[in-house]
Amino acid sequence: CNVLEVAAKLKRAAGSLSALGRWDAAEIMESVKGIGPAKAATLAAVFELGQRAVKEQLVQKEIVTAQQVYDLLAGELRYESGENLVVLLLDTHRRLLRRVNLGRGTLTNVMTHPRNIFREAVIHHAAGFIIVHNHPSGRPVPSKADDKLTESVAAAAKIMCIPLVDHVIIGSPSEGQELPYYSYRDHGRFIR
Repeated sequence: CNVLEVAAKLKRAAGSLSALGRWDAAEIMESVKGIGPAKAATLAAVFELGQRAVKEQLVQKEIVTAQQVYDLLAGELRYESGENLVVLLLDTHRRLLRRVNLGRGTLTNVMTHPRNIFREAVIHHAAGFIIVHNHPSGRPVPSKADDKLTESVAAAAKIMCIPLVDHVIIGSPSEGQELPYYSYRDHGRFIR
């Protein structure tokens, strides 16, 4: 096969370029006959470098929209088999200070207590923070547990004087849904 045919086979096998970018060398070798360990490792390294370059550009900018949060984390979170909770700690200019992984959950939920979020925010001198988690189903519709967490964290944020900037739920692009993410701030829920 020529290089274009191999690229097309890889994309078909993965389902999308985003999914292909998350594959490791072993998955690349298994998907297309003729790709050996050296080429597979090279491709996996190129995909990783591409993801890091995009993240680096996003990290240096002010984070002001849910779309930016989605762009920063979707490539990593939307293909996870369970829910993951991430907190983005921000400086006074809303640039990323630190990303903190606070939990891995099951297919339908991930649990954390607001004190775990605020512990990280205080330790790292955050001026604000964004909660992010994924829905493995691909549907970024908030659950009652998501609402409860957001409401309790928003109330605690007022007391702690460390603003909750947003809570973004990462899903996957699909027909019939306007956006592949849900933003509590954009919907005017719990966050002002």
